[in-house]
Amino acid sequence: MSPSIVAVCVVHEIKRDAGIVGRTAIDKRPVDGPVRVGMLGLDGDIQCDTERHGGPDKALYVYAEAEAQRWAAELGRPARPGMFGENFTVRALAVTDAVVGEQWRMGAEVRVEVTSPRLPCTTFARHVEQTRWVRRFSDRTDVGVYLRVLQTGWVAAGDSIQRLHVPEHRVTAREVFTALMNGPVDPDRMRLLLTGDALAAGLRPYLERALARRT
Repeated sequence: MSPSIVAVCVVHEIKRDAGIVGRTAIDKRPVDGPVRVGMLGLDGDIQCDTERHGGPDKALYVYAEAEAQRWAAELGRPARPGMFGENFTVRALAVTDAVVGEQWRMGAEVRVEVTSPRLPCTTFARHVEQTRWVRRFSDRTDVGVYLRVLQTGWVAAGDSIQRLHVPEHRVTAREVFTALMNGPVDPDRMRLLLTGDALAAGLRPYLERALARRT
């Protein structure tokens, strides 16, 4: 089975939230037909907490259908596309094991680059209404990835995903997330990652501090 887009999701409703911002756009739902991808994400989508979400380095969030279904079985309820706040639910792609800086073509036009793992927050926990959710989601480390848009265009559910480029450092989004959570890390490879500019700029100081703690 070739990698493909299962659903393209944008914000369905701005919800009130107990966090500092007071509202959230995490409630994403699938849309029908082609959707335009711009440099800052999908047409019709927004972020409320723009300090931690969105921007060129986090224009799109991707989550794997297989992992969503595993959560559905564990939680005892359906995991509809968009439930995890993702813009793209994708099939046959090990999303969190993508290399930071890896580039994909989505559909015929859109080209994107993997920039970082997702760091789950308490807004996410309130959205899914699960106790200890941040810890549970983090412990599994299947957190999904953010993308930078390199070439704009149109995408739709059913479109293919093609891997175009994989950087030589081979540091995956999962490895970056593990390093940030004080797990095992290969410092040399991480430092090689930091010599480039693929990693989301906002994440760079956190990774640098994580590496400094190990020296």
